[in-house]
Amino acid sequence: MGLIDENGFRTDAMESFRELNEKRPRRPELAWNGVESNEFGTDEFMKWCELVGTKPYLALNFGTGTLDEALAWLEYCNSAKDTYYANLRRKYGRDKPYNSKYWALGNETWGPWQVEQMTKEDYAKKAYQWAKALKLVDPSIVLILCGETGHSEWDFYTLKECVRFDLHGLSGSTTSSLIDMHSIHVYTASNDPVKNAIAPRSAERTIEICAGLIDLARIQNNVPATVPRQTICFDEWNVWDPARAIGEKGAEERYTLSDALAVAIWLNVFIRQSKHVGMANIAQSVNVISPVMTTKDGLIKQTTWWPLLLFCKYMRGWTVATHVSCATYEGITEPAWLAAANDTPWLDVSATVSKHGFLSMCTVNAHRTESCEVDAEGVKPANGEVEVYEITGESWDATNMEGSEKVGIKESKWDGSGTYKFPAFSITMLRWKC
Repeated sequence: MGLIDENGFRTDAMESFRELNEKRPRRPELAWNGVESNEFGTDEFMKWCELVGTKPYLALNFGTGTLDEALAWLEYCNSAKDTYYANLRRKYGRDKPYNSKYWALGNETWGPWQVEQMTKEDYAKKAYQWAKALKLVDPSIVLILCGETGHSEWDFYTLKECVRFDLHGLSGSTTSSLIDMHSIHVYTASNDPVKNAIAPRSAERTIEICAGLIDLARIQNNVPATVPRQTICFDEWNVWDPARAIGEKGAEERYTLSDALAVAIWLNVFIRQSKHVGMANIAQSVNVISPVMTTKDGLIKQTTWWPLLLFCKYMRGWTVATHVSCATYEGITEPAWLAAANDTPWLDVSATVSKHGFLSMCTVNAHRTESCEVDAEGVKPANGEVEVYEITGESWDATNMEGSEKVGIKESKWDGSGTYKFPAFSITMLRWKC
């Protein structure tokens, strides 16, 4: 434990970086009106990714940054050549390239809060030219176009202008593209627990519309089938009410059982729409609108942690098509257009089958007071046993923030016969060997 600091980082590794006396100038942080100390830089982030077991995803500065800076950063991270920034990485203690795969061409550059907010015309022109230069340095990277909501004029225009067939820009390749993904950001929230829980169904329609815009751009620009179809990078999603958890004040949400149901439906949507979604990232990881909160005494796993855990552990492999026939929520939705654009059944379901032959099915019952009993046709566990993971609570507004875990996972077994009753306002995962 003596080699680990309070943030979980190796103190000996951190000291070795400090010995290099890297230049760490403090700069104004204009996005959140703060100060960027630069104490946690590229090398620390890459080390953190390695320790956690995840892959880095870096966003290029399209506001105050330049193309030269972007090319330098890419060279520093990924180049094995005998060039200045690759050698600077070696000087700072990292011989082999990091080979960072995912690079975003800016982030929310359409937003009025951005330094150098762009029009869709200005952004599309700049993004395309940067993409050409970046793929000259490293053609293996995945470049992600900065989208908006997935169903806006910005999305339509930037896709049409940037998803092209460009032999010159890719040195004659007929099987690759300058743009590989299109990012969209959506947050859902409502003060009404049921509206809040089912709001992520709007993301399903958003994904379908955006996928159609990608196809439309490819059709209009005569992109051949030899070029892999671009996918959606849903790199910001979550339950977040900015009026309740103000960004400038830390955006610390106190998540409820209703929010846990919403996160489970978000994840169901991504499973059902997996053919269109190349990446989906909850925003954020710790403290800021996050499933995990740190305190001086330890860690709090919020209500939303538990559906994330179940999906990360078990919803792997291939998507299994599901068909739901049940009563439907018929009230006002949030957003309002959801009621007309997509179905809102009380039961929201997705399923996967793993390479080891385990079928996992997640069902959210969004009805506050009524359970739902269904026939179990098709549930035929090879060993006669179904694992049951259930998430619910005493009330829709139950949280885990008061020093006790009021919302968690209850595990049990079922033989798979007869009917199964999904409790009111709950998340249930059924898992069995096929």
